[in-house]
Amino acid sequence: MTPKFVAEVSSNHSRDLPRALAFVDRAADIGCDAVKFQLFRVRELFSPEALTHHPHLRAREAWELPVEFLKPLSERCAERKIEFSCTPFYLDAVAQLVPFVAFYKVASYEMMWDDLLVRCAQTGKPLVVSTGMATMEEIGHAVDVARKAGCSDLTLLHCVSGYPTPVDECNLAAIETLRSRFGCAVGWSDHSVRPDVIYRAVHRWNASFVEFHLDLDGQGDEFKTGHCWMPDPMAAVISDVRLAFQADGTGVKVPAPSELPDREWRADPADGLRPIRSKRGQLGA
Repeated sequence: MTPKFVAEVSSNHSRDLPRALAFVDRAADIGCDAVKFQLFRVRELFSPEALTHHPHLRAREAWELPVEFLKPLSERCAERKIEFSCTPFYLDAVAQLVPFVAFYKVASYEMMWDDLLVRCAQTGKPLVVSTGMATMEEIGHAVDVARKAGCSDLTLLHCVSGYPTPVDECNLAAIETLRSRFGCAVGWSDHSVRPDVIYRAVHRWNASFVEFHLDLDGQGDEFKTGHCWMPDPMAAVISDVRLAFQADGTGVKVPAPSELPDREWRADPADGLRPIRSKRGQLGA
């Protein structure tokens, strides 16, 4: 089964609605199944001490997604037949998103916040949880919290919260570790920006969900960090992944349509010469 591809816009929308809508259109154009934004408020994201001692964090208020964008974004997603999702970073954001999102995503940095997991789970919507930086014990706790709060459709994302992630740190085998331990769908949240890593996550480790950070033009606020995909390279990856699944076939060993013309040109069992004797009589006719 082909994985769900989800474009993470993050803060690359620049608080500009036409640009945000363009992300929906471009994600749909390149074959994504969903597009995801983030709903945070800097003063509810960082402690007062952090904001005091790290002024650059306060500057991230320019990255905040206006709540007023949610309705037009979800409507554009419906028009383009692509799912709309969003990551809540404060508790009230969960309720603000209920009318609009197809599923919730909890980020790696918030994975240990039980109250947020509970709020998301109680909506009854599917829940996706990233597990970057976490231990198995921490992940197990989050899974228990979500399930006890009513989550019946849970996807865990293996990821590495390094931006970008070196290939030798991707540890894709952890996808199977999580699947075996927690008995739920498991995907890959990509920060490597490498096609080979995504191919490996899907075709070797059966990732059922692939999230990646998308920018439109190299002008997004997060593009300079080096973990964002551009549309055309990701379009090729999505196309390649889906094409490769077509190669699986039915598993029944029968001659393929493209082979049929050559069947009569095999060596005849009697003398080992090509074509088979019944064909030889037709030659020159």
